[in-house]
Amino acid sequence: MGVREPSRQHHPDFDKLQLRGWKSAEKEALLPSAAWEKEKQWALRMGLTGAESINDKSIPTFARGELPHYAGINTFLKAPYIEDVTQVGAYDAAVIGIPFDGGTTYRPGTRFGPQGVRKISALYTPYNYEMGVDLREQMTLCDVGDVFTIPANIEKTFDQITRAVSHVVSSGALPIMIGGDHSIGFPCVRGIAQCTSKRIGIVHFDRHIDIQEKDLDERMHTTPWFHATDLANVPAVNLVQVGIGGWQVPREGVEVARERNTNIFTMRDVEELGLAETAARALELAWKDADAVYISFDIDSVDCGFVPGTGWPEPGGFLPREALELVSLVAKEGICGLEVVEVSPPYDCSDITALLATRVIVDVLGTLVSHGKMGSHKSIIDKPVSIPAGPDVG
Repeated sequence: MGVREPSRQHHPDFDKLQLRGWKSAEKEALLPSAAWEKEKQWALRMGLTGAESINDKSIPTFARGELPHYAGINTFLKAPYIEDVTQVGAYDAAVIGIPFDGGTTYRPGTRFGPQGVRKISALYTPYNYEMGVDLREQMTLCDVGDVFTIPANIEKTFDQITRAVSHVVSSGALPIMIGGDHSIGFPCVRGIAQCTSKRIGIVHFDRHIDIQEKDLDERMHTTPWFHATDLANVPAVNLVQVGIGGWQVPREGVEVARERNTNIFTMRDVEELGLAETAARALELAWKDADAVYISFDIDSVDCGFVPGTGWPEPGGFLPREALELVSLVAKEGICGLEVVEVSPPYDCSDITALLATRVIVDVLGTLVSHGKMGSHKSIIDKPVSIPAGPDVG
């Protein structure tokens, strides 16, 4: 017998031009490229022109800017490092590293989270094919480096974090925090809340409820939302927690959530409602009578098979694609800040946990740009703080 040819179905009505893939390709043609050309010229100026044997005359001798991805001194997405933080207001958004794991109750290592995320972020370009967004061309992003945390003192560290975040917010830049354990959620929100008289809602992605008052007699990474919702303009009724469940939700926290009338979506809720409906209801609750919404994304909200590099791995969480879709749906209404926490590089495998954390950040930024919401947070900043700088040096 001869080899049987595989059967093929004929689809006369199929039009590849209607695929999202083709539409995305068409959108790319509409994007500007002036910032990329400027960066290449800047790289030649700062890094010297390349060797005579190099045919591509945009390649400098010393690596500068985005390329090559394997070289350079990494900031987040190779964005400019703003050594003088008084200049942060010149940018739409600013990445703040918070290398602190003093609030960890099990596996430490998240103090290396900012380094890990920055390192793997070099893998990405500023352009997203499906969104049709180029962050380099459509917004300005900087990296202000890390908060000077105090490893042995959680309260002093909280004060440092609040001070840093309040400075960035007061400048007008959108704060993007890379943790660090989840205890930083409280001082980050406090830093924004003290710069405004307006009401702030929170959408919190996690497997853990993180709302008990104390853990091991201290404020730890299991307690941020108890203390955040004690702030006058961050009411508990506007706290929405998505993905909660499993065997790591302390009853002390459940009791507080019940008393404070918070909002909890389990993974089964998400499955039954679907992603779009979950996001719609979360937005309705977080924005009810609120003026801004803050996103807290704990990397362990994703199933631990995809994110081994975290302090409290838990099976049964989101698939990465689900998490990215949800966080984008929430961000499209505008946010006043984003934190991504609990990345612990010592437990990571091939940087995959840090890579997903990077993806959450760039997807949120891309969503803000594509929906015209970048900078929307500025309208709530009616009590900006002023933090003195040190003396001038010669």
